[in-house]
Amino acid sequence: MYIKVLNTNKNVILSNDVFKQIFKNSLVHQVVTSIQNNKRKGNSCQKSRSEVTGSKKKPWRQKGTGKARSGSVKSPIWRSGGVAFASKPKKYYSKINKKVYKLALKMVLSKLLNNSNLFVVNDICIQKPKTKIFINNFKFINKFKCLIIVNNIDKNLFLSSRNLYNFKVCNINHINIIDLVTFRSVVFTIESIKSIESRLINEDNKL
Repeated sequence: MYIKVLNTNKNVILSNDVFKQIFKNSLVHQVVTSIQNNKRKGNSCQKSRSEVTGSKKKPWRQKGTGKARSGSVKSPIWRSGGVAFASKPKKYYSKINKKVYKLALKMVLSKLLNNSNLFVVNDICIQKPKTKIFINNFKFINKFKCLIIVNNIDKNLFLSSRNLYNFKVCNINHINIIDLVTFRSVVFTIESIKSIESRLINEDNKL
């Protein structure tokens, strides 16, 4: 399998083991939801009626006052009382196996390639930190959200792209499934796509 490098006559040979996986929606969904759940803090905490500071004495007698009967000032229907179903700290963490994560990453990359949403460029050179220069280099993306993955993010590339909400520049070491699923198009340099390919193959051999 190969992919053409934009604006050149070069072709990059890609591994079938990485870029020719059958997409399984259930597996990718499992990985994405696990990652999102692991980001949740789950530290909300409210006081129940047993934890609220206050007297346990009955505020007034049961009958004869003309008021509604009441047994405690810590009742949930009272102001500054406890919460009826108080939330407590909760752990949302769920483990993701390495093999499952790597397989899901391969599936997403394969789907991007099959849908013609994965592009490869020779290199990204921004001479000046100008947004206009950056946009001119990526006219082929149109108006879709685009993720640009490079080996090293230089200063000019970072400064010229940070004001664009539909573009994100990512280092190859920080690549993740959430970004690959969120952005409509993904642009690799030749070095970065070879780097992620060799990394996935080598880690499969270790597992």
